[in-house]
Amino acid sequence: MNILVINAGSSSLKYQLLNPETGVLLAKGLCERIGIDGKFTYKAEGKETLDAVDVAMPTHSEAIQAVLNALVDAKNGVIGSMKEIDAVGHRVVHGGEAFNQSVLITDEVMKALEDCIPLAPLHNPANITGINACTAVMGKDVPQVAVFDTAFHQTMPPKAYMYALPYAYYEEDKVRRYGFHGTSHKYVAGRAAAMLGKPAEQLKLISCHLGNGSSVTAIDGGRSVDTSMGFTPLAGLPMGTRSGDLDAGILQYVMNKQGLNIDQMLDVLNKKSGVQGVSGVSSDFRDLENAFKDGNQRAGLAVDMFNYGVKKLIGAYAAAMGGVDAIIFTAGVGENSASQRLAIAGGLEFMGVKMDAEANNVRGRETVISAADSQVKVLLIPTNEELMIAVDTAALAKG
Repeated sequence: MNILVINAGSSSLKYQLLNPETGVLLAKGLCERIGIDGKFTYKAEGKETLDAVDVAMPTHSEAIQAVLNALVDAKNGVIGSMKEIDAVGHRVVHGGEAFNQSVLITDEVMKALEDCIPLAPLHNPANITGINACTAVMGKDVPQVAVFDTAFHQTMPPKAYMYALPYAYYEEDKVRRYGFHGTSHKYVAGRAAAMLGKPAEQLKLISCHLGNGSSVTAIDGGRSVDTSMGFTPLAGLPMGTRSGDLDAGILQYVMNKQGLNIDQMLDVLNKKSGVQGVSGVSSDFRDLENAFKDGNQRAGLAVDMFNYGVKKLIGAYAAAMGGVDAIIFTAGVGENSASQRLAIAGGLEFMGVKMDAEANNVRGRETVISAADSQVKVLLIPTNEELMIAVDTAALAKG
């Protein structure tokens, strides 16, 4: 089967065409500046690369049409016609409590996605736009599937997802921990089970998705039982530009002191905080590492705070599950920073973790990075959210 995976933003659209049965990536690319001046990128093995070429994209429908035109192009295409696309899988950020797994998109599902817009006002409208654009261009005969960032975490028990607020806020307004990066955590948990040669149902895993956006998840028996992101992706670890957890009283104090309204305060928390806010240098951990080497102490502090936060969550989740069989590192930082992996996992010998510095000296490759005699295995597993979306989409399209 050929599955087209779509990740639609408000003015952008990422796409991949994959065969989930073989894992082969046929083509991928990006539509940018939709509604402005339109830039189109297309990459396929053995074909000419189109890099940010001008393509008119007044709406997402024209962006989808540009993708399809490239895929079936006589010279650079990878399929003969649109009929070779068996289904479309859409990344949808928020499914609320309505969805605990991926679903075929129907009119009822679309209504439920609209109902979730207040929970993800920046993301869900764009995701819905992408779905509608595919329907407009490809028709209703091609199955479409929604794969939710939040679905994997719907197995959390109430003691993990509830906030200690008046209960009416949950009953009436659905204020609770939802968690995100679920597709990534689900994918690496499955790969970890394969690497360890055990069923997921027999494993206690801690998955560390570390990048510009970061979250840590406790996975017990293949099910998410706790995760660091919360009602929004702002919670948990300090990230590239997000503050992560903090004392809510700080908001009132800073807003009064600086004369900020709540929208301005949230802009600070989401876009001007995290490691960028602490370091004053960058939200990119590579820049921080270089700045620290050049003597910038704040850059070093920002990285230390991040690593310390991950380490604390690993300890907390091991306690919550009553043990851990393996710790997984994935995403941009998790896959590529040997020094940060070592800083995070170092000092966890008390709970059976023993790192191998030489084995850890690797980037972006699925491998064991702990010592042979480590009681708790430490795994590096490159994430592949698009493949996970394609797998779910294929399964549902087949019925």
